[in-house]
Amino acid sequence: MGATGSRTSKRALAAEVWKLMADFSSANFRRSAQARLMEESGLTPAHFRALSIIDPDEPRPMRAMASALCCDASMATWLVDRLEERGLVERQTPPNDRRVKTVVLTPLGIRTRERLRESFYDPPDALESLRNELRKLPSPPRHEEGTC
Repeated sequence: MGATGSRTSKRALAAEVWKLMADFSSANFRRSAQARLMEESGLTPAHFRALSIIDPDEPRPMRAMASALCCDASMATWLVDRLEERGLVERQTPPNDRRVKTVVLTPLGIRTRERLRESFYDPPDALESLRNELRKLPSPPRHEEGTC
């Protein structure tokens, strides 16, 4: 097989592996602890993303929220409204500019965000099977002292 055929098959292999990983990730998310926590809290992934970009020590202006979320101001307002209804954030008016509204996490918002973050990194049980299969692959030879 020539260099072009090798690149094509590597590309096809990479595309297939990437698709399988994406499908696995998507299917696993629906069954994850994070999805259950979000559902119990009445939140969506967009709400979690909004919670994630707010620094508890630094209120964020609504315009900056919209920019960081890559959405228009009305969508950011809608998300903040839902978070505020659940007691997770509150709007504040900075004393130096009463025209601006900032968003800050409440103590409940901080706890909720941390629980969601922790659950996000809880690996799915199915990864044990993947690990077992990867362990079957050849390992690089061990280097002994004095060899390069």
